[in-house]
Formats: sequence, structure tokens, C-alpha cells
Amino acid sequence: MPAWDNTATNAPNPVFAIETCNQMPQDLPDRTCEHHSVGADIRAMRKSRGIKLVDLAATLGRSTGFVSQIERGVSQPSINDLRKIAALFGVPISFFFNETPTDPNEARHIVRSAGRRQLGSVEAGLVEKLLSPDLGGAFEIILSEFAVGATLEEPQKRGTEEAGYVISGTFQIEISGIWHRLYQGDSFRFANESYRWRNAGDQPVVMVWVIAPPVY
Repeated sequence: MPAWDNTATNAPNPVFAIETCNQMPQDLPDRTCEHHSVGADIRAMRKSRGIKLVDLAATLGRSTGFVSQIERGVSQPSINDLRKIAALFGVPISFFFNETPTDPNEARHIVRSAGRRQLGSVEAGLVEKLLSPDLGGAFEIILSEFAVGATLEEPQKRGTEEAGYVISGTFQIEISGIWHRLYQGDSFRFANESYRWRNAGDQPVVMVWVIAPPVY
């Protein structure tokens, strides 16, 4: 799974602070407030990074009990909390917000194309969009677009099982020291093995990437 660009943590975002969804200003209809989704995402990212609940609480200046309530969807973090969490996890704060209204009947099950949460940037050579409703499940699904020339220079290895499917373009991936060239319709899988990738072709590569457990 490619690394993301964490320079976007200073991107424009709401400046109000909220503790519960009922306190959210009514003039922001395009931002949804979903306790369970945000809490599940925070818990999944904390665990994938090996961060203890008490350490996250210390970073936020909050009690361990309150942070536990956030992860369980009982309480909602303030915007300042989310800024600190985003900086700690290396993701843009916008990751924690759905950009379009969510049908209550679809929440936690359906992701519409206009509501995908995005990481990375065109300038960084990689744009990734979360296809999963949240990070609370056993795996996550990412739509990744690699710009021409984009490269993960150093091999990475982590305790995950990952798979990918090439929608378009020519993708090169090294798994356990062996390079493979994948074309449209090809796929791969590896588990707890070192890997790196590059797009040496003349067009962007679009892929679906699956990771278990979630790492974002």
C-alpha cells in the first residue's frame, strides 16, 4: 500500500469546535457528523500504528475515558482534537469528514462516488480515495491513481495482507525482491512481505487496493 502525502493537514477546514453532533452549526449541511464512523476510523488507525489509548489521550490532552468514548461513538471529538489526531496519524483532517450528505439508510454500508474521502495529491504523484464506508472492518478498499513517474523508493514491510487489481495502465511492483509488471486486468496479493512500486509507463495507473487490517 503506498504511503500518502501528509502535507495537507493544513488544508482549509471548519474552525468551530464540537463535542456532540447536536452542537454542529446548521449552516454546514455538506459535512456529516457520524460518531461511529469517525470513532471506528480513529480506533483502526491508532491500532495499526501501535499507539496505546493512553498515549493518544496524552497527545490530545484528554482523559483516557473520553478518548475511549470517542472511539466507541459515544462522544464526538472537537475540531482541535481532529487536527491533533490527523497530525499524529499523518492524514489530512478532511479525511474525517464526508463531503456530501449521507442517507441514514446507507451510512456504514454504502459509499457514493461523490462522497469518497481522499488522501494524497496530484502534485505528490498519488491520489487515493477510500471506497470503504469506514476503517472499522477487517479490511479497507482504496482506489489509487499513480501519476506517471510516481515511485515508492524504499521497500516497506508491515503485518498486513494486501491485494490489488489494475483497472488501467501498466504497474510495476516488487514483492520480496522480485519485480513484476502488471497490465490492465492483472492482480496481485502478498502478506507480510516487503514491497515497493513504480509507474514507469506513459499514462496514469488506476488500481483498487485492498488491505487487511486497515492501516489508514
